[in-house]
Amino acid sequence: MKALSLLSLLCSALPLVPLHAAEPAPPAKPNIVIIFIDDMGYGDIGPFGATKQQTPNLDRMAREGMKLTNFYAAPVCSVSRAQLLTGCYGARVSVPAVYDPGGNHGLNPAEHTIAERMREHGYATICIGKWHVGDQPEFLPTQQGFDHYFGIPYSNDMQKKAAATGQRVVPLLRDDKVEELLTDDAQSRIVERYTDEALGFIRKSKDQPFLLYLAHTAVHTPIHPGAAFAGKSSNGRFGDWVEELDWSTGRILDTLRELQLDDRTLVIFTSDNGPWLIKGADAGSAGPLRGGKGSTWEGGVRVPTLARWPGNIAPGSVCDAVAGTIDLLPTAVALAGGTVPAAPVIDGRDISPLLLGKATTSPREAHYYFRAYNLEAVRQGPWKLAVAPQHETMGKDVLADASSPAPRLYNLDQDLGERTNVADQHPDIVERLQQLATRMSGEIGGANPTARRPAGKVANPVMTYPVAREAAAKKQATPPGKPQAP
Repeated sequence: MKALSLLSLLCSALPLVPLHAAEPAPPAKPNIVIIFIDDMGYGDIGPFGATKQQTPNLDRMAREGMKLTNFYAAPVCSVSRAQLLTGCYGARVSVPAVYDPGGNHGLNPAEHTIAERMREHGYATICIGKWHVGDQPEFLPTQQGFDHYFGIPYSNDMQKKAAATGQRVVPLLRDDKVEELLTDDAQSRIVERYTDEALGFIRKSKDQPFLLYLAHTAVHTPIHPGAAFAGKSSNGRFGDWVEELDWSTGRILDTLRELQLDDRTLVIFTSDNGPWLIKGADAGSAGPLRGGKGSTWEGGVRVPTLARWPGNIAPGSVCDAVAGTIDLLPTAVALAGGTVPAAPVIDGRDISPLLLGKATTSPREAHYYFRAYNLEAVRQGPWKLAVAPQHETMGKDVLADASSPAPRLYNLDQDLGERTNVADQHPDIVERLQQLATRMSGEIGGANPTARRPAGKVANPVMTYPVAREAAAKKQATPPGKPQAP
């Protein structure tokens, strides 16, 4: 009895410490803000090495959140947007290339978009900016799960002559109606107008969970920074427009803080593809990466990405695991407390454990690099196997060291610029990655895939606004599978 009493006394003197300290759970149904830039390269913002343009707000975002160094999009814009919206490689959902205005193809309305999935969990949804997965009424954002839309439905260089004025313009839509026809000069206010629209939505939706998909027109050519930013950077008008995007992001972060939504909102900042290198001074930089927009080299598809969620994402953290735009849909659904159904199949995976610091490895077996329906490379861990010739960038031919169809193997940890083919030294890795490539190509690549879903298609496409006769005569439907710009 004395021994038992002594033991009880000792135990009572010890501090009460739980065996497993519980980690604070993320808030239920956090807001999701996705800021999607057009044609921004890996080296175009401060956290990824830019020095000619200043990005203090994005620098702050990196300090307060996470830098994702191996985050992938797609070689061109329509494909990249389809991937973000559906969680699938573009080839799986038959979005292989860029859509022209008035084309008869678009993202199939039968696909389940991130907006539709989040709506199921009570989210208000809006798309602001560049859409570019079909401009026919059946394909617009308001038919794809978004409550509202405000933006230019395709690239800002796809101007046509308006029938009424003869001026080259692009349409600015509100929901499914043309609100204004924008001349080039009017595009200088597009970042400001998108930002104002985004802030209005945040304020209106602050009492319920929301999804804001802000797909900027910038920094796609033609480059049109706002008057307050023109001439401010040390990198010409391109740098000026990057600085305006930084300002826009800062306004969003400040508004979330003002409304006390900071710790309830995940903000992702990323880009749709690498820089359009042939545009000279109007192009961005891929930094240390090889290639640019239109290619499956790292510079064409690896994009600068930041994630911020105070109280949940560790400040100043870095994630080197492979992830990408296809992972945003399942991640958002998981954070909302849901799960993505097993069918139809998607390629993305929930990366919230990476963001929250609970995992350090990719949840996907491999990452696949498609150019249109052609699988050109596959990555697993540090190893990237190129299984086809690779163009250096849109508008430039294949260089000699990438012209052979024989597999080329690169260790991206040691050779970020993809210059040294080490296939002969690692035949086992080549064989393993070749098997992965063959399997995925058979599923959704090539001419006879087993698991590709159909594109959306309309019989009689029309232009969004009346165009001059000569422009209308040249209009053609976008043929599926033809890789093109911009």
